[in-house]
Amino acid sequence: MPKPSRPRSVRAVRGATTVSADQPVLIREAVHEMLDAMLDDNDLVPADIISAVFTATPDLVSEFPAHAARLYGWTDIPLICAQELPVVGALPRCLRVMLHAETTRAKHEIRHVYLRDAILLRSDLLAD
Repeated sequence: MPKPSRPRSVRAVRGATTVSADQPVLIREAVHEMLDAMLDDNDLVPADIISAVFTATPDLVSEFPAHAARLYGWTDIPLICAQELPVVGALPRCLRVMLHAETTRAKHEIRHVYLRDAILLRSDLLAD
Protein backbone atom coordinates (compact mmCIF):
# COMPACT_ATOMS: atom_id res chain seq x y z
CA MET A 1 0.00 0.00 0.00
CA PRO A 2 1.48 3.42 -0.94
CA LYS A 3 2.44 5.85 1.79
CA PRO A 4 -0.08 8.66 2.21
CA SER A 5 1.35 11.91 0.88
CA ARG A 6 1.71 14.95 3.08
CA PRO A 7 -0.70 17.81 2.53
CA ARG A 8 0.57 20.77 0.51
CA SER A 9 1.56 23.84 2.52
CA VAL A 10 2.77 27.30 1.60
CA ARG A 11 6.51 27.67 2.18
CA ALA A 12 8.98 30.50 1.62
CA VAL A 13 12.12 29.67 -0.33
CA ARG A 14 15.03 32.10 -0.27
CA GLY A 15 17.61 32.63 -2.95
CA ALA A 16 20.46 35.03 -3.57
CA THR A 17 23.22 35.47 -6.10
CA THR A 18 25.63 38.08 -7.34
CA VAL A 19 26.73 39.48 -10.69
CA SER A 20 30.15 40.77 -11.72
CA ALA A 21 28.76 43.95 -13.31
CA ASP A 22 25.52 45.89 -13.72
CA GLN A 23 24.61 44.57 -17.17
CA PRO A 24 21.14 43.36 -18.18
CA VAL A 25 22.40 40.10 -19.69
CA LEU A 26 24.37 39.26 -16.53
CA ILE A 27 21.36 39.97 -14.32
CA ARG A 28 19.11 37.83 -16.53
CA GLU A 29 21.58 34.94 -16.53
CA ALA A 30 22.02 35.13 -12.74
CA VAL A 31 18.26 35.22 -12.09
CA HIS A 32 17.68 32.26 -14.41
CA GLU A 33 20.48 30.26 -12.76
CA MET A 34 19.11 31.08 -9.30
CA LEU A 35 15.53 30.12 -10.19
CA ASP A 36 16.72 26.88 -11.83
CA ALA A 37 18.59 25.94 -8.65
CA MET A 38 15.70 26.87 -6.37
CA LEU A 39 13.20 24.80 -8.36
CA ASP A 40 15.58 21.84 -8.76
CA ASP A 41 16.72 21.79 -5.12
CA ASN A 42 13.13 21.88 -3.85
CA ASP A 43 11.39 19.67 -6.44
CA LEU A 44 9.23 22.59 -7.54
CA VAL A 45 7.66 23.43 -10.89
CA PRO A 46 6.38 26.86 -11.97
CA ALA A 47 2.78 25.82 -11.18
CA ASP A 48 3.82 25.49 -7.50
CA ILE A 49 4.98 29.12 -7.28
CA ILE A 50 2.46 31.53 -5.74
CA SER A 51 4.51 34.74 -5.94
CA ALA A 52 8.03 36.11 -5.84
CA VAL A 53 9.59 39.17 -4.24
CA PHE A 54 12.93 40.21 -5.76
CA THR A 55 15.40 42.74 -4.40
CA ALA A 56 18.55 44.19 -5.90
CA THR A 57 21.29 46.19 -4.25
CA PRO A 58 21.38 49.91 -5.16
CA ASP A 59 24.31 49.32 -7.55
CA LEU A 60 22.10 47.22 -9.88
CA VAL A 61 19.89 49.47 -11.99
CA SER A 62 20.14 48.14 -15.56
CA GLU A 63 17.45 45.44 -15.32
CA PHE A 64 14.50 44.46 -13.16
CA PRO A 65 15.01 40.97 -11.71
CA ALA A 66 11.26 40.41 -12.15
CA HIS A 67 11.64 41.13 -15.87
CA ALA A 68 14.32 38.44 -15.99
CA ALA A 69 11.82 36.07 -14.34
CA ARG A 70 9.21 36.98 -16.99
CA LEU A 71 11.77 36.10 -19.68
CA TYR A 72 12.35 32.83 -17.77
CA GLY A 73 8.70 32.03 -18.51
CA TRP A 74 6.98 33.18 -15.34
CA THR A 75 4.26 35.15 -17.11
CA ASP A 76 1.36 34.19 -14.82
CA ILE A 77 3.10 34.49 -11.43
CA PRO A 78 2.78 37.73 -9.44
CA LEU A 79 6.26 39.30 -9.18
CA ILE A 80 7.57 42.48 -7.60
CA CYS A 81 10.95 44.15 -7.21
CA ALA A 82 12.36 46.35 -4.47
CA GLN A 83 15.69 47.90 -3.69
CA GLU A 84 17.75 46.36 -0.92
CA LEU A 85 18.70 48.70 1.92
CA PRO A 86 21.98 50.54 1.18
CA VAL A 87 23.78 49.34 4.30
CA VAL A 88 27.46 50.30 4.46
CA GLY A 89 29.63 47.25 3.84
CA ALA A 90 26.83 45.15 2.37
CA LEU A 91 27.58 42.60 -0.33
CA PRO A 92 27.63 44.47 -3.67
CA ARG A 93 25.81 43.56 -6.90
CA CYS A 94 23.50 41.16 -5.10
CA LEU A 95 20.11 39.87 -6.23
CA ARG A 96 17.76 38.25 -3.75
CA VAL A 97 14.40 36.55 -4.04
CA MET A 98 11.80 35.08 -1.74
CA LEU A 99 9.50 32.62 -3.46
CA HIS A 100 6.20 31.59 -1.95
CA ALA A 101 5.36 28.09 -3.08
CA GLU A 102 3.01 25.23 -2.42
CA THR A 103 4.86 22.06 -1.53
CA THR A 104 4.55 18.84 0.43
CA ARG A 105 7.97 19.49 1.99
CA ALA A 106 8.19 20.25 5.68
CA LYS A 107 9.71 23.57 6.66
CA HIS A 108 13.04 21.97 7.60
CA GLU A 109 13.24 20.25 4.19
CA ILE A 110 13.26 23.50 2.22
CA ARG A 111 16.62 24.17 0.57
CA HIS A 112 17.50 27.85 0.31
CA VAL A 113 19.92 28.71 -2.50
CA TYR A 114 22.91 31.04 -2.18
CA LEU A 115 25.03 31.16 -5.33
CA ARG A 116 28.31 32.80 -6.25
CA ASP A 117 29.44 35.40 -3.66
CA ALA A 118 25.99 35.37 -2.04
CA ILE A 119 27.07 32.36 0.02
CA LEU A 120 28.78 35.01 2.18
CA LEU A 121 25.31 36.08 3.32
CA ARG A 122 24.87 32.71 5.01
CA SER A 123 28.20 31.74 6.54
CA ASP A 124 26.30 29.08 8.51
CA LEU A 125 25.85 27.19 5.22
CA LEU A 126 29.57 27.15 4.33
CA ALA A 127 31.17 23.71 4.42
CA ASP A 128 33.75 23.16 7.13
